[in-house]
Amino acid sequence: MRDEEQGDGATTAESQPVDDLFGKFTWRIENLSKVNLRKFYSEAFTVGGCKWRILLFPKGNNSDCLSIYLDVADAPSLTYGWTRYAQFSLAVVNQYNSKLSVRKETLHHFNAKENDWGFTSFMPLREVYDGNKGFYVNDTLILEAGVNVGKSMDYWTYDSKKETGFVGLKNQGATCYMNSLLQTLYHIPYFRKSVYDMPTMENDVPSNSIPLALQSLFYKIQFSDTSVSTKDLTKSFGWDTFDSFMQHDVQELNRVLCEKLEDKMKGTAVEGTIQLLFEGHHMNYIECINVDYKSTRKESFYDLQLDVKGCKDVYESFDKYVEVEKLEGDNKYHAEQYGLQDARKGVLFIDFPPVLQLQLKRFEYDFTRDTMVKINDRYEFPLQLDLDRENGKYLSPDADRSVRNLYTLHSVLVHSGGVHGGHYYAFIRPTLSEQWYIFCWYCLINTGLFRYKFDDERVTKEKPKNALDEQYGGEEELPLTNPGLNNATYKLTKYSNAYMLVYIRDSDKDKIVRNVGEKDIAEHLQMRLKKEQEEKERKRKEKAEAHLYTIIKVAQDQDIERQIGKEIFFDLVDYDKVQSFRVQKQTTFIQFKEEIAQQLGIPAKLQRYWFWAKRQNQTFRPNRPLTEAEERLAVGFLKEASIKSSNAELKLFLEVLPEQESVGVFSPYEKAKDDVLLFFKLYDPEKEELRYIGRTFVKASGKPIDVLDKLNEMAGFGPAEEIQLYEEIKFDPTVMCEPIDKRLTFKESQLEDGDIICFQKALTQENSHNFRYPHVPSFLNYINNRQVVHFRRLEKPRDDEFTMELSKQQLYDDVTEKVAQRVGVDDPLKIRLTAHNTYTQQPKSQPLKYRGAERLSDMLVHYNQYSDILYFEVLDIPLPELQGLKTLKVSFHNQKTEEVAVHNIRLPKQSTIGDVIHELMKKVELSKPKAELRILETFYHKIYKVFPSNEKIENINDQYWTLRAEEISDEEEQLGPQDRLIHVYHFTCDPNQNQMIQNFGEPFFLVIKDDETLACVKDRIKNKLDVPDDEFSKWKFASVSLGRADYLADEDVVASRFQRKETYGAWEHYLGLEHADNTPKKYHQTSNQSRHNFEKAVKIYN
Repeated sequence: MRDEEQGDGATTAESQPVDDLFGKFTWRIENLSKVNLRKFYSEAFTVGGCKWRILLFPKGNNSDCLSIYLDVADAPSLTYGWTRYAQFSLAVVNQYNSKLSVRKETLHHFNAKENDWGFTSFMPLREVYDGNKGFYVNDTLILEAGVNVGKSMDYWTYDSKKETGFVGLKNQGATCYMNSLLQTLYHIPYFRKSVYDMPTMENDVPSNSIPLALQSLFYKIQFSDTSVSTKDLTKSFGWDTFDSFMQHDVQELNRVLCEKLEDKMKGTAVEGTIQLLFEGHHMNYIECINVDYKSTRKESFYDLQLDVKGCKDVYESFDKYVEVEKLEGDNKYHAEQYGLQDARKGVLFIDFPPVLQLQLKRFEYDFTRDTMVKINDRYEFPLQLDLDRENGKYLSPDADRSVRNLYTLHSVLVHSGGVHGGHYYAFIRPTLSEQWYIFCWYCLINTGLFRYKFDDERVTKEKPKNALDEQYGGEEELPLTNPGLNNATYKLTKYSNAYMLVYIRDSDKDKIVRNVGEKDIAEHLQMRLKKEQEEKERKRKEKAEAHLYTIIKVAQDQDIERQIGKEIFFDLVDYDKVQSFRVQKQTTFIQFKEEIAQQLGIPAKLQRYWFWAKRQNQTFRPNRPLTEAEERLAVGFLKEASIKSSNAELKLFLEVLPEQESVGVFSPYEKAKDDVLLFFKLYDPEKEELRYIGRTFVKASGKPIDVLDKLNEMAGFGPAEEIQLYEEIKFDPTVMCEPIDKRLTFKESQLEDGDIICFQKALTQENSHNFRYPHVPSFLNYINNRQVVHFRRLEKPRDDEFTMELSKQQLYDDVTEKVAQRVGVDDPLKIRLTAHNTYTQQPKSQPLKYRGAERLSDMLVHYNQYSDILYFEVLDIPLPELQGLKTLKVSFHNQKTEEVAVHNIRLPKQSTIGDVIHELMKKVELSKPKAELRILETFYHKIYKVFPSNEKIENINDQYWTLRAEEISDEEEQLGPQDRLIHVYHFTCDPNQNQMIQNFGEPFFLVIKDDETLACVKDRIKNKLDVPDDEFSKWKFASVSLGRADYLADEDVVASRFQRKETYGAWEHYLGLEHADNTPKKYHQTSNQSRHNFEKAVKIYN
């Protein structure tokens, strides 16, 4: 998005710098209708010494929503490796009422690859361009940006170990949540020592052993100078790449990891460590008020979840945790021999653990919005936490009062971002001193009295204020732009706030926070880990010195013999599996030959080396021998002269000359011009076996018939055996293996040095039918196309159901037939396949259509990457028939608007809504025999459409919209000319969102008589919905239009608030019922959601 685009619309801009790091920018776009460009940039504005601009997609960026981004204006001119970190807001200003402006906030670490960031679905286009709503007025749109730029460190030169004594952890993709937890656990020395003391076996490898992987990780954190990788640990968890790119809940990971370690520690010297450190106990009690009866239950905990919403600090959360609930009225407690009784219910703590982990409930489900939300409210936590306060108000009568429950804050885990994603990092005080550390990849830091922050790869010192006050959350009130002008203050929500707190009890400090040095690590573990570190250092040194060396890879006959027919079938050798030599570039090749003579016992005079060449058909063959002049060169020059490649490898074939001859064809430096070096493979159709049997020189002017005796001898055949010869020409993308005419010369057959001849015993037409692959070409085609496929049931996408060897060239019908046979299904048409997504390591979102892929190879490819996984499901009807049908999920509601049942209606695609209703009437119970049904389209608790009976169902989308069926009421059927049919919706007002209206529950239609007052309408609504009197008395009623509520009195005539319009009215103008949302939530998965869900719980598989 770097190209500048201008339009005909007039734009004006106003930039308001607030301070060095924060500024506001207003972009007024006039004559927007004349802007005919897909994307549109504002003028650049400067904040924090950085140039920014707004990027607007007036008609949406491949969506039906307005798309707005913040863009780095000078990105092309910035130096290599530049980064910028900013928290920013973007807004579409409501020109009628600024309080109704739509504003969204986020944060981003800008870099060369991601130089713009924002919102593709900022707000629906229909709302933006609705002239009545106030966003688009007089062909003018006004956008605002507020940008807060962070001061970032020099990412490339910063040395965490040198500056702080600590190192960070590398982020594998989305593992920052795990890194912050691992750093916290590592800096609890007692825990670290216990991990070091876990027994491991000598043949364990870190990628398969959680104890060893964690020991290795902790050892590297303690003794490495650079950031440490967590790949071995996640592999030991049984995670794949997809898991590493899936951000999980750090609280859930903490519990799962501790449970797994607790299990691994059983039966060892460190059994019980997890309980000793983290386990506390509380007592749940119910105590009757009027009779002598009390029920108690003791429960253990490893962490405590504390409410954030409605609490100003940790102490208020604890007060709420132990708050007494009265059980009375309809909610009385049933005490065994006393029956229903008034009672008190609550929780008190029996004991707290030495290490207290407090999980702050920053995320919760908002029933009004029907979605998860993050609570960014201000929430304070003390440096010292006294849980004995107010005479032990949190403690049970059984608690040991001699234990002093005074805690000191050890670490603060922070979540920065929103409910759909963000970043985790940790502030930690490893020794509970005045110094904090922040472990970071990018950091907002200042100098001063230091604490420390841990955030992935970077560790920095941090002010105490940033570890405490700045992580309370809430809003930050920014300075006025011009204080004398009485303009409004600008508040910015703090999206970075504490998510988890770790406290250590003062009386246990000396035991928990102890020094753990090398002497505390078992000697065998030290030796093993040191060896790993030394090997890593050796590889690092090799990499650093690689420019001084050339890697020479030497293939011999025994390498070809070992590989052909076992590891490879085509060409001659896999150079990744031959002996390699690391040789200084200034070494002459003659000196290298002497080294080979010593190592391999082959005299230098008998060594003849051949260069390899990559041919145009992508094969790799020996090309020519080195000359005497070339062998005098240094290997570095030889490599550059022979292969134009960026890697430092020289690949050679070593021909060992016979000792008794050293002249003529066997000269180390030259061969006769007419000599051709050929390689031979022998194929046995009975064993389906291909093997290398040797090489020989032939004369270019000679004919194959001249060497038949030689070949029979090499193969172990009799001298008179008739054989068939084929030239192996190429194998990618298809096999090319042609018969050789024995009557032509080698030159006429275009055979040259390095060519491969495959041969076999000649077969008659009769006996060739006895073999699956009777001839070399058919066998090589089989080898080139064979594919072992892992088949998995779609509902179990991680587990192989079975594997099967197939050909990549097999047709769709062949594959489904094989699968059907394997799973015992009579009709292959009932098998539906889904391809594998190689990036997410999950099934693709859409299944394959019937014969939607011609061959198996088409099914396995995904963006030029091949997979060996296919998913299958068994259908109840044949797939071609299913594809001709449309399945709609219809929710049937009774006259109280309650959902009765959800039905799947499957009909031909050309069917109509009338056909759906006819089918549905066979499945539902109607209130009367001649009742009529209708189908509505509802979304976010509003009615958007009533389907006419003749509408085709083919294009109806039930994945995002809810289809609801209901009976048409008697009063609607008898609708008079003066009556109105209006929409009625439930709603609440959110005090935290400027009284923004939030709809919930089931919407419905209601007939309103011309002179009917609200009092009469209320009675009908109460009876229709069957609401109890005491609850209904709390309801309020309003005429709601365009998000504004006009409350009604009982004597108001309701019909006067609604215009006479088409039969079903307008969904944005409705009668609103304001009351608390106490309805149970029901969720219906869409067809895609039911197929697979990528939001997976944290699992450790090993």
